Formats: sequence, structure tokens, C-alpha cells
Amino acid sequence: MGSSIRSAGAGAGDVSRVEAPVTVKAYLMCAFAAFGGIFFGYDSGYIGGVMGMKTFIHSIEGDGATTLLAQNKSLITCILSAGTFFGAIMAGDIADRIGRRITVILGCLIFLIGVAIQTAHTSGLGLIVSGRLVAGFGVGFVSAILILYMSEIAPRKVRGAIVSGYQFCVTIGLMIASCVAYGTEGRTDTASYRIPIGLQMLWAVILATGLFLLPESPRYFVRKSKLDDAAKALARLRGQDVQSHYIQDELAEIIANHEYELSVTPQNGYWSSWAHCFSGSLFKSGSNVRRIILGTSMQMMQQWTGVNFVFYFGTTFFQQLGTIENAFIISMITTVVNVFSTPISFWTMEKIGRRPLLLWGALGMVICQFIVAIIGTVLPGDATATKAMIAFICIYIFFFASTWGPGAWVVIGEIYPLPIRARGVALSTASNWLWNTIIALITPYMVDSDKGNLGAKVFYIWGGLCSICFVYAYFLIPETKGLTLEQVDRMFEETTPRKSAKWVPSTTYADQMGMTEKVGVKNVEHAEGDSV
Repeated sequence: MGSSIRSAGAGAGDVSRVEAPVTVKAYLMCAFAAFGGIFFGYDSGYIGGVMGMKTFIHSIEGDGATTLLAQNKSLITCILSAGTFFGAIMAGDIADRIGRRITVILGCLIFLIGVAIQTAHTSGLGLIVSGRLVAGFGVGFVSAILILYMSEIAPRKVRGAIVSGYQFCVTIGLMIASCVAYGTEGRTDTASYRIPIGLQMLWAVILATGLFLLPESPRYFVRKSKLDDAAKALARLRGQDVQSHYIQDELAEIIANHEYELSVTPQNGYWSSWAHCFSGSLFKSGSNVRRIILGTSMQMMQQWTGVNFVFYFGTTFFQQLGTIENAFIISMITTVVNVFSTPISFWTMEKIGRRPLLLWGALGMVICQFIVAIIGTVLPGDATATKAMIAFICIYIFFFASTWGPGAWVVIGEIYPLPIRARGVALSTASNWLWNTIIALITPYMVDSDKGNLGAKVFYIWGGLCSICFVYAYFLIPETKGLTLEQVDRMFEETTPRKSAKWVPSTTYADQMGMTEKVGVKNVEHAEGDSV
């Protein structure tokens, strides 16, 4: 019964308030924020192609070099992720203080500075490494807060699709980066790598300009006790009049949930509010510490799938296989598969649910990865076997792109209560980048012929880790489809992940806090103070 109620859109059974219909304008406003995924995806994707270009290799290693040394490849790749890790951690507090939109715009400006430094590169590691570090801080701001922003502004009916749209834009960014690298790699001057690097500025400018025109998150305004502004922002996002009962009911639930959380949140200063993120029992699914562990480990598991090995080092990996004429084309094909597989999640994320997708996705990746590893071990250097490996790598990317790629971002945007949401999403995103850094750092040492020389055997490692992802999803991932963020908060308190798909709320925070009457924008009782 719970599943049918959710899928019908009621979400809370008899106690649910009817949600405003989603207008085209409101949908497009929410969807534009997903454009930031192109920014993230392109920045992640261009470096793999650039590191395979002769002119770039010569600029780092000197004339006559044919490949980058493993340690230089590792440093250039992982330094951006290191900057992004620290940027994501900082972004949560900044977003709580100055707003979600302004934090993302600030990240775009920092990123532009980093790209300008990289574009000035001519030789050595100095400018390319320092520029990627600075750009990483900007990417950290954007990647952490865009997910938060989209989760807070999207209607529950399409929240999974909207956040999945972010991952779709990531895949588009990766594909564009691959195409640009393929188009410029034949040049014999520094423009071969400067064009792919400099083009990143366009995505940052478009995102920052667009966000100036979008409303701030109404949940941020509620957090700041600016309820008039919250009502106006919510009305604009839903395409309704500010006095509409749709807006009043949704705003009432947001306010009531926030006041409830404040009633159980210590207000003793900055560090105590950080400590509250880790409060509660490890054995209680609704505790803050369990949610932080869930969000950070969710992003860790996404990195453990090994997909960034293909996108970061795919070009050089395919070159090592020896039987491929143009590794740039194969890398481009993998990004195209990534792009066309992701939109499937727009429908399945809301129709099938988060939990089943993550389970089946992990299982599919395990099978493909072990097949690739076995073929590469038994028939190394065989042209037909290499084609089969590429085919199963593409199928593996299909499973990732339609499940774990968008699913991890959707889940971390939904699981945190408002007082710790910005920090929780920031910590989860930082975890993604921490493991991104670790994988980018160690993979060349495992795979390259002058180091570990694992070659295709590295897929045994990714397959084993994906097996862990399957077990993890079965025991720890709850089903959140069809619920408002406030209902997700209550669901965590009342049930367990394996029973979450059947859960239906029996009351609302508005009822619990005595706010069953319509919430007037001017006469609502404001929560006092800032919860930071």
C-alpha cells in the first residue's frame, strides 16, 4: 500500500497536503541548475585527453618523451580533486551564511582564476598544477552546493529526475571534453591543449550568469527566518501566487520541520553546531551521525565503482592495450555511452526508486568488470579480445550511468535535516572528491607499464569493490522516492532502510508543531535566530 500511495504522488497518505502542479517555467528554473554538471564533467574529462597529447607531454617531460611519468600523471590528475575536497568542506558553511546561489557564483569566479592560470602553461608542472588546485576549490563549491540547491528547490514529484539531470550534464561535459581533445590533439602547437583547457571558462560564465536570475532556496530563507522571502521564492519556483494554499501548505511544513529540528539542536555556537552533525547513536538510522556516515560512504562507494578510471585514464589505458589505432576515438565512444545511458534514470529514479536501481546497477557492474578482467588476463594483446573488452566496458558504463552515477547524488541531497543539510551535503561531496583524489593518485602506479603494470587486471579490483557496493546498498540505502525532504526526515526516525519502501507517514511536522492552519506570510511566528 505504501508504494502505491507514493507512486500516486500523495506521498503521505491521508495526512499529505496536495502539492502544486509543476509548470513548464518552474521545471525549467529547477532544471537550469543542473547545467553546472557540464562545468564539473568537462573539467573531469578534458585532462585524460590532454595527458595523451604529444605537445603536452613534451611541455612536461621534454622533447622526445612519448608518455608522462606515472608520478606526473598522478599529480596532475589528483591535484584538482584535492582542491575540490577542501572547497567542498568550506562550501557548506559559506552556503549557510551567504546563500546557496551566491556560494555557487563565488565558486565559478574562483574556478575562472584557476583556468586562467592553467591556460598560461607552457612548460613544467608549476602553472598546470597550481591552476588545477585553484580551480579545484571552485569545483568544490559548485559540486557541493548545486546538489543542495537543486534538492531544496525541486518539487518532490520530479526531484529525482532534476538531480539526475545534474549527472546527465556531467556526462555531456565529459563527452564535449573528449570531442574537443580529439579535435585538437593533432595540432603541433600549444593550442592543442590550451583550447580544451580554456573552453572551461565558458561553462562557468553561463552558470554564474544564469544563477543571478534564479531565486534563492526557500529553505535557506526559512533557516534565516526570512519567511516573506521564503514564500516569494517558493511561489516563483512553483509558478503559483504567494497566497496560494499550495505555497502556504508547503511553507508551513518546511517551517515546522525546521522548528522541530531547532528544538532538538544545541545552539551553543559554531563548533557545537558542527558537533551536532555527528550526534546520536550509530545504531539508530535517524541519528545525524548515521546520516553523515551514509552520505559520505555513499559517495565513497560511487568512486569505488572505478568509473573515473575510464574517464581519467581511458585514453592512456586504451593506448596500452596495443591493438587500438586511435585511443581518442574509443574514449569518445565511452563518453557517448555515458551520455545516452544517463537519461534513463530520469524515469526510473521516480518509477522504480533509488534503492532497486543501486542494487541492480552494482550487480551489473560486477559482472561486466570481472568479464573485462578475465578477458584481459586470458587473451592479452588479442585484437578480437580487446574489442570484447571495450564492449563490456561500455556496458559497465551503461550500468553506472543509469544507476550509481545519478543515484548517489540524488540520495545525498535527500537524507539530511535542514539544520545540517548544507554541511552534510558538503561533507558527502568532499568524500567523493577525497576518494576521487586517492584513486587518481594510486591508479597510474597500479596500471602503468613502468610501475605495477596491472593493465586490464585492474578490473578485478573494481569488480571486487562493486561487490561491496551491492552489499552496502542492500543493508544501508533507504527508499526516498515520492517523499518531500521533510517526510524523508521523518521516515529516517520511524523505519529502517530495508523496510523504507513500504513506509507511509502518519502525521506531518506542521500538525506536530501546531501549524495546521494556513501560514500567512505576514503573521507566521518566526523561528528566532540563526541555527548556525
